Amino acid sequence: MSDFSLDLNEDQLQLQKWVHDFSESVIRPAAHEWDEREETPWPVIQEAAKVGLYSLDFVANAFGDPTGISLPVVMEEVAWGDAGIGLAIFGTTLGVVGITANGTPEQVGEWLPQCFGTADDVKLAAFAVSEPDAGSDVSSLRTRAVYDEAKDEWVLNGTKTWITNGGIADVHVVVASVDPELGSRGHASFVIGPNTPGLSQGQKFKKMGIRASHTAEVILDDCRIPGRQLLGGKEKLDDRLARAREGKSSRVQAAMATFEASRPAVGAQALGIARAAYEFALDYAKERKQFGRAIIENQAIAFKLANMHMHIDAARLLVWRAAWMSRAGKKFEGAEGSQSKLYAGETAVWVTEEAIQILGGYGYVREHPVERWHRDSKIYTIFEGTSEIQRLVIARAISGIHIN
Repeated sequence: MSDFSLDLNEDQLQLQKWVHDFSESVIRPAAHEWDEREETPWPVIQEAAKVGLYSLDFVANAFGDPTGISLPVVMEEVAWGDAGIGLAIFGTTLGVVGITANGTPEQVGEWLPQCFGTADDVKLAAFAVSEPDAGSDVSSLRTRAVYDEAKDEWVLNGTKTWITNGGIADVHVVVASVDPELGSRGHASFVIGPNTPGLSQGQKFKKMGIRASHTAEVILDDCRIPGRQLLGGKEKLDDRLARAREGKSSRVQAAMATFEASRPAVGAQALGIARAAYEFALDYAKERKQFGRAIIENQAIAFKLANMHMHIDAARLLVWRAAWMSRAGKKFEGAEGSQSKLYAGETAVWVTEEAIQILGGYGYVREHPVERWHRDSKIYTIFEGTSEIQRLVIARAISGIHIN
């Protein structure tokens, strides 16, 4: 277990600079175009693959950092460039986490390379949990997986929604109910390979922000997959279901295992947006003159920037702590993962709004990127657990009471 430190080591500093340089030279210049087009930025993803930023090796090294800090450092720098393109590049990691959190070593070895492909043949992955009637309440999933014992196949039916890379991914990780009477304890995760009959893209959503990231429905219509594509295997599932039916404790549910591992990284993305807006507003306040002096010389502006800086630093501390705890195997006694995602997400919304206020009319027009950052920030109080759900998780953790 690594000792916790607020100082990045030499490897992390080099990593931070490398990713920042890529964001500055490749991602930022492309951000406005792909936000306007609302399409997956394939040229940027391909460039990221060529330099090694989009690859299994890179993600494995970032996840494998014993301090846990490398991944949030990367996510912050990429989102500083553009959150929509950042999600287009790293949306695959949700599927990767879904496989590693629930799969056997053999399944991890088989499917993770297929999530990324190669620099010359880029692939994508998706993680599908949410449904039209099951967002925050994952226990009410209606997508069913039924086992056909004669053929050793699982048959999946249902509709998933709000799925990053949904329908265009080569590998989909789908959470489905195998025993509806058990609620969330009756869920299991399945991996579905490319060109599988019965899986198709439904509606593609036109969004307020992160518009370079593809978000769509995934339709499962008698989608048949081999039995071996149940993550964790049938024996393990049967044992878990039997324990649940007897009222015994079981391991974390399939969806929750993924969310717990990803929340600090999601908080880091929000942090990157907030930092981008703060830096832009700071530079603007130093240059913009009114009544014969730079507007930062007015306390009303200077204090805004001081508060923005303070909240960003506080958010980073929460994110780094949660990432370190997760990597070190420490239990989140106070829902530290939820704290990090909640605070960073709300900080991003508030900081970007303050940045718009500092720029005035210029902050409201597309000539400057601040309005895009504000649009992008809002999703971080909604996806992967709304702010309200995060507060519920924290409240339950600190009280020991099942608060509804």
